Amino acid sequence: MTTGHDIINPNPVMIVPFVVLLGAIAFCPLVIPRFWHKHYGKVALSLGAISVAYYIFFLGAHERVWHTAHEYVSFICLIGSLFVVSGGIHITVKGEATPWENVRLLLAGAIIANLLGTTGASMLLIRPWIRMNRYRIKPYHIVFFIFIVSNCGGCLTPIGDPPLFLGYLKGIPFFWVLLHCWHMWLIGVGALVGIFYVIDTLHYRKIPATIRAQEAEPPNVWKFEGLWNLLFLGVIIGAVFITKPPFLREAIMITAATLSYVTTGRHIHHANHFNFHPIQEVAILFAGIFATMMPALDWLQLNASQLGITSTTKLFWACGFLSSVLDNAPTYLSFLSAIMGSTVDQQIVHQVLSLAQSNNLHSIDLSTYPESVRNTISAIQYYFGGKLQSGYLAVEQIEIAYLLGNPHSNIFIVAISIAAVFFGASTYIGNGPNFMVKSIAEQQKIQMPTFMGYIIKYAIPYLLPVFFVIWILFFRD
Repeated sequence: MTTGHDIINPNPVMIVPFVVLLGAIAFCPLVIPRFWHKHYGKVALSLGAISVAYYIFFLGAHERVWHTAHEYVSFICLIGSLFVVSGGIHITVKGEATPWENVRLLLAGAIIANLLGTTGASMLLIRPWIRMNRYRIKPYHIVFFIFIVSNCGGCLTPIGDPPLFLGYLKGIPFFWVLLHCWHMWLIGVGALVGIFYVIDTLHYRKIPATIRAQEAEPPNVWKFEGLWNLLFLGVIIGAVFITKPPFLREAIMITAATLSYVTTGRHIHHANHFNFHPIQEVAILFAGIFATMMPALDWLQLNASQLGITSTTKLFWACGFLSSVLDNAPTYLSFLSAIMGSTVDQQIVHQVLSLAQSNNLHSIDLSTYPESVRNTISAIQYYFGGKLQSGYLAVEQIEIAYLLGNPHSNIFIVAISIAAVFFGASTYIGNGPNFMVKSIAEQQKIQMPTFMGYIIKYAIPYLLPVFFVIWILFFRD
């Protein structure tokens, strides 16, 4: 996702279609399930059409609509290609799915999420996860998979989740997030895994040993089929870093998915219960979400710096809450822009830029300058040494160096990074993989909680306390 468009000032009333769509996703499956199952696409696309028409005919913002369409195509190509390729990989897990074995897979998924992204890890592991727990699968198995693998696990690298990738494109160094967020990752993932272990152990003990022995039928060895699809998986992950020319990235993803599909044996797809219904549902609903979300995101981008969110506490909770209902990537960028606008001292930026242009940053006596200048220059030398030597140092890079180099401001970056990634687990629409995992589970006859059921039964009692602990330990002012 990118942010290459002029800031639009929409009428706040136009946020209503987005709120209505969220309400429909939350309540229609409960109140009018048959109608929703049959007509959800018409509802989502009709509400989306209202927002698109407003931007085109009332604001004349054709470029903004095109930008959103490009983001949507990129999103669906990534989600869809990973879904297709992972559907061609069949993994049979050795041994019975005891609570400890489940914990091991969740921890492995949390680590893999930083290498393949939360979407890649989710699509690769959700089917083996369901299969290994098939005789005792419950909704909490899928929900905690979403919590850990599809969201919180991926906060250590820019590959892990889109907000961190956009931060990387803005100039935040690749390993900076790992060095500054691993404490929160360890506590957050550790707490969620611990909660899961307790719940799973209690459930596991209720199953008689005779039934476990009869139903589990654990294989004696690990079994992998369709391993050549890992090559296509790597191609798709690598294509994420391609930004120009437009749509080359998407073309590579579609090509990889097509080659994977035609070279994978039907028996593998059959073993994985593979069909295109889950991606179809996600594509239709998120078309409406992306369209109706435009006014909300544009209003936030325009007003984020005026909201008075200047403390770590406010940044953590505000960015987190909005990331749970909006696209967490542009939400993260909006708060990053707000931090840069309210925190960075432009006098220091111009002073450092002047020193950089005179090639004095390597030879000057830093002790003669204020601490904030010293910290900024040290951050430039450490993180942007190559740019400094090449003679090309942009103002935005100096601003990022100011944020990273000064302790009072770099904690803001940590706060919005953790909030954007972790809070994405709070709802089905908080992060792209969430709804895909839900759809795959439902395809395999697992009774998943509704939109509000997910929030009330799982997110509030299990996620919220973890977020509160992380806030107390790291972000309380």
